[in-house]
Amino acid sequence: MNTSLQAMSTKTVVITGASSGVGKAMALELAREGAKLVLAGRRKDALDELVAECNQLGGLALAVPADMRSLDAIHQLASQAFQFGGSIDVWINNAGVLAAGNLEEIPAEVNESVIRTNLLGYIHGAHTVLPYFKEQGYGILINNISVGGWFPTPYGAAYTASKFGLRGFSESLKGELQDYPDIHICDLYPGFLDTPGIQHAANYTGKMLKPAPPVYDPRKVARAVVALINNPRPQKTVGASAVFLRMAYMLFPALTRTITSSVIRTYLKQAAPMEHQSGNILHTVPYGTSVDGGWRKPMIRSMNTKAGLVAAGVAGVLIGAFLLGRKS
Repeated sequence: MNTSLQAMSTKTVVITGASSGVGKAMALELAREGAKLVLAGRRKDALDELVAECNQLGGLALAVPADMRSLDAIHQLASQAFQFGGSIDVWINNAGVLAAGNLEEIPAEVNESVIRTNLLGYIHGAHTVLPYFKEQGYGILINNISVGGWFPTPYGAAYTASKFGLRGFSESLKGELQDYPDIHICDLYPGFLDTPGIQHAANYTGKMLKPAPPVYDPRKVARAVVALINNPRPQKTVGASAVFLRMAYMLFPALTRTITSSVIRTYLKQAAPMEHQSGNILHTVPYGTSVDGGWRKPMIRSMNTKAGLVAAGVAGVLIGAFLLGRKS
């Protein structure tokens, strides 16, 4: 066993939102590294299947059904994790949900649940695990924020509020912990990922949703998590598009918002109709338990030519504006 594997095998890692998508990818990647894993999510059957997969890969895993909207559930998660591993070395805030549509057309309880899961779930996770870290004198908190922490998503106002809030929350927390050099707060900013998240989303647009290209393999984020655990750093961006979108909004916020809104409206005019639904926001759904959402190759084949030209236009306009700005 190499040094990295040996070091990882001594760590107890908690992953929230582990039943599908990038959370599941993280669990499988860390299992290959031999970690002790505490896997949290709302779907017990999916967690139990993942535990079996992780154990077969060389990890040691425990399923803890937990709703990240509940502070009591988060406390129970931490308690069971500590009992299971004897410590909590890494806590990964990852559970997240999405609601799409005009703000006033999305039920208030759905928007509230987005905030409770995406923002308060992370805050309560940190609030719960930090006493363990301080007692131990070390620990790593990883917040999977996404590029949405830097780049606003029109027709996803509550989602954007949660992600912008997370970025501010994490930056504030880093300031509080300056006297604890062995407690690390690490923020992940991946681009759009090929996960079942879009299928799970609450959708009040009246149209079928698809993620904006390019979409990345969630395993790329899982590998970034392993790298952060081995070498903690305050921020890590995953995917070139995430870097581009962050810079575009930083340099040209109004222009970026205008173009992004235009791209989304163009897509929605052309997309297939779909009834309004609350997705997995208020209750769990029985579908979408894989790592992948199946968007990468099918999207490239089927993406409407006009939508593709609009997306290319976004990149062209923003890059052109950037270059002009540098020359002026």
